[in-house]
Amino acid sequence: MTNRKDLDTMTPAEIVEELDKYIISQDKAKRAVAIALRSRIRRKKLPDDIRDEVSPKNIIMIGPTGVGKTEIARRLSKLSGAPFIKVEATKFTEVGYVGRDVESMVRDLMSVAVSMVKSELAENVREAAERNTEEHILDLLLPGVGKQENTEQAGKESSRNVIVVDDRGQAARESAVGDAASGGESTTRDKFRKMLRDGKLDSREIDVSISQRGPKGIELFAGGNMEDMQNALNSLGSIFGSKKKKKHVTVKQARQIILDEEMEKLIDTDSASDIARERVEQMGIIFIDEIDKVTSGSRGGGSGPDISREGVQRDILPIVEGSKVSTKYGIIDTSHILFIAAGAFHISKPSDLIPELQGRFPIRVELEDLTSADFCRILTEPENAITRQYVELLRTEDVELVFTEGAIQRLGSIAAEVNSRTENIGARRLQTIMELLLDEVSFTASDLSGQTVTVTSEYVDERLAGIVMNQDLSRYIL
Repeated sequence: MTNRKDLDTMTPAEIVEELDKYIISQDKAKRAVAIALRSRIRRKKLPDDIRDEVSPKNIIMIGPTGVGKTEIARRLSKLSGAPFIKVEATKFTEVGYVGRDVESMVRDLMSVAVSMVKSELAENVREAAERNTEEHILDLLLPGVGKQENTEQAGKESSRNVIVVDDRGQAARESAVGDAASGGESTTRDKFRKMLRDGKLDSREIDVSISQRGPKGIELFAGGNMEDMQNALNSLGSIFGSKKKKKHVTVKQARQIILDEEMEKLIDTDSASDIARERVEQMGIIFIDEIDKVTSGSRGGGSGPDISREGVQRDILPIVEGSKVSTKYGIIDTSHILFIAAGAFHISKPSDLIPELQGRFPIRVELEDLTSADFCRILTEPENAITRQYVELLRTEDVELVFTEGAIQRLGSIAAEVNSRTENIGARRLQTIMELLLDEVSFTASDLSGQTVTVTSEYVDERLAGIVMNQDLSRYIL
């Protein structure tokens, strides 16, 4: 994918070209998100007096499951390097009902952004953290030997002895301090350092103290579930300092544990939070799936549970319009977060949304059903094509898997046929078909080592034709 630093120079056509590497068809939807992303880049170049007046071009994508709605939003966030979170509208309930409140989507987005920023900052301090980690492990391996041996001690033979493991794994007793007369002879700590760097001590077990840190700050909110309440209680405990517990692990495991702690110490948490907050407010993307399930027309009635459904829309409205949401990292302004909503709208329609919410999603795009030709392209063209995944998986067993053009065409037509006769689940149908097709090969792959398995149209018919023809059976298996 294109680096984030190049995004400012990318045109909408180039953004679509990047999305084409992973998503087949749906040109209208890709054009819409490319324009929305480019508009954000243009907004950053505006003078301060007008920049805040430009609102994001929120999008509603309409189409059945499995046609690429979520994948378009996810790839867009990766392309832009923006904080991204996908939420299900059905998980939220109106304030006063049991369930998650809608503000939790912003808090979750902020947590994602903080993790992203910390990962980026961690690379800047990795070298220093690795040095500290090495010294820490040496202290654990040699608890009686100091980090520095001064010149006064260097001229004397120490009475303190330690156990040293040589290259062949043999243990021998050596003096902790070398003789000054030997000049360049390494100290015990240096010998251990070399063995540690060479990986010769990786299997040795040591005790490390692990800090049980909770997130800084407290988040108070209404309507949260038990998990949210548990996180709040953990945050409360973090005010009084972190607890430490001992854990018996190998040196290899200890290296990663201590490295993570050292990088956490070296990262400026306040600076990371400030960068993340700015990134969320200016470039954040929230994908709200199943938006059609909270419309008043989703169940064909106007009472009972639908009251809560409309309440969810009214709770979402101020978040989309722009409001201040309190998180443990500070106040987040949602005015310029990009919202992408999606739904099948089989029973309901976008006009069933409350008028105020409809007005906050100015761009509406209808995604097309996938055809047999689309399925054939999905099987081969994307960089993460499903056939390529199976080829690489079986290659680990030294089995070469080859798909003929005829097999690809037959798989595409079977997927389209089954989708038309049963529930249309879009490209997800290919997953079930491929699993059934390669079930025997996957099971016996260890016995086929060194062989080439060619999947032809005849092989596809042999494995799938009977189930495809039997409509009742295909409903349960495919």
